[in-house]
Amino acid sequence: MAAQIRALVSGQWLADAVRNNLVGPKLRILDTSWYLQKTKRDPRAEFAQKHIPGSSFFDIDDCCDKNSALDHMLPTSSHFSQYVGDLGIGNDTHVVVYDTSDFGSFSAPRVWWMFRLFGHSLVSVLDGGMKNWLDDGYPVTSEYSKPEQREFKTAMNHSWVKSYEDLLENTRTKQVQVVDARSAGRFRGTEPEPRDDTLPGHFAGAINMPFTSFMDASGKELGTEDLSKLFREAGVDLEQPLWASCGSGVTACHVVLAAHLLGHPGVCVYDGSWSEWFKRALPDHIITEGEGKKV
Repeated sequence: MAAQIRALVSGQWLADAVRNNLVGPKLRILDTSWYLQKTKRDPRAEFAQKHIPGSSFFDIDDCCDKNSALDHMLPTSSHFSQYVGDLGIGNDTHVVVYDTSDFGSFSAPRVWWMFRLFGHSLVSVLDGGMKNWLDDGYPVTSEYSKPEQREFKTAMNHSWVKSYEDLLENTRTKQVQVVDARSAGRFRGTEPEPRDDTLPGHFAGAINMPFTSFMDASGKELGTEDLSKLFREAGVDLEQPLWASCGSGVTACHVVLAAHLLGHPGVCVYDGSWSEWFKRALPDHIITEGEGKKV
């Protein structure tokens, strides 16, 4: 049962579970792949072609707030409950999430965080994702059978989600450390944002820790010693409150996962992240080495 509370599970552990036919009401595997439009990748089509045996597809662009002008903002509790119940997940289900990113892990930590946010701690990320699963020669399939629906009750922790107003206030008070998980170029304003309506840069007080820095060259999560060193060298004190941001709330969750692995659960996420900040902030609240926001 210890594996049920580990934030990371290995490919070997999951391959054994698949081989021993443990996938079912007590263990569900989710392909949580999501890509920016510019990559021209279709994760649903890729899932239909091949996935880890027994897995279902979790779409963050579907399980979201459809009324928001921003991409994949958090769904309501009732929407999440219905969505995951339809994937055969109950409150006693151990959920393992992975994605097919070339990084090893990209969007999976977002869905790991969503489950925890809605009160479900029996959730793990597949360390190294599909990239390492394939490299290690584990099986994939195109076969899919829809799981039987289960009831899933949520208990959302609203305090883990931060808003534009929270961040704006924090730029004044500087009470909370904020880590931005985008690439150094996007953070500094020297590389373009992937969304055409958004220029790069950052808000005052943000600390840049690109999400890729939490993984080794193979795409597996760094060990605790190396993770501790990363935070220390970035000047982040994990004993103090910490919020995470990125482009649209996805890779910020790598910061949450890394801190969790170091015994510091509860890092908060600015859901709107830079996509919202750039749209709403005044030009003088945008720090950039590149082109500034026009009024």
